[in-house]
Amino acid sequence: MIQNLHKRKTGATSGFTIIEVMIVLAIAGLIMLIVFLAVPALQRNARNTQRKNDVGAIASGIANYIDNNGGTLPASVGGTAPNLLICGANCTTGNTETAKLGLYDPANVTVQTSATLPAANADAVVIVLKDTCNATNTGVNAAGSSSRSAAIVYWTENGSGTPPTQCTEQ
Repeated sequence: MIQNLHKRKTGATSGFTIIEVMIVLAIAGLIMLIVFLAVPALQRNARNTQRKNDVGAIASGIANYIDNNGGTLPASVGGTAPNLLICGANCTTGNTETAKLGLYDPANVTVQTSATLPAANADAVVIVLKDTCNATNTGVNAAGSSSRSAAIVYWTENGSGTPPTQCTEQ
């Protein structure tokens, strides 16, 4: 009987030590930190990709409008999400082209003839008629530099600060 008690006390114990548990928790915490830091950047990149796709759809719609209207530039935009109507003076009459948007609200897409851009807004798109993008595609040239083109200005998200300006031409 005494030998059985002695064997129980000196036998190997099963389970984890507190050090092993702490190491596993530290590694799990490090993995969670990396994930929490990476997810917002991935989401931001996905939104920026959708912005670029939407601007491409707008540029295509403007090009179609110009081709179908004898070289005339569109004068306005309208529509309800997700469809942006690209049209003349009145979007309810005449020829219109449609651009399907994934991220932007058509209410945040404006047409202007001035090269003066509004404040940076990652939720907005500005179509500057009769204009082209500058050499770095970060802004527009003087309005009136091209009679049959339009510069489409939009802003992308970055990690901090003012959203960078992007420009593409139809």
